[in-house]
Amino acid sequence: MTKKFLESQGIAFKEINIEEEIKYVDELKADGFRQTPVVSIEGMPKFSGFRPDVLKKISA
Repeated sequence: MTKKFLESQGIAFKEINIEEEIKYVDELKADGFRQTPVVSIEGMPKFSGFRPDVLKKISA
């Protein structure tokens, strides 16, 4: 849902597939994340899951 939302709003993003780039799994776990997607937006705290409330702020 997060990816679809970003695409529908024309927001550029970098997708990292943790099944293909396993090195990121440990980093996410160290940051306390247990689910994906994890979204990192410059100037904002990282979050996981589909958060349309937060995503709408960057699409405005």
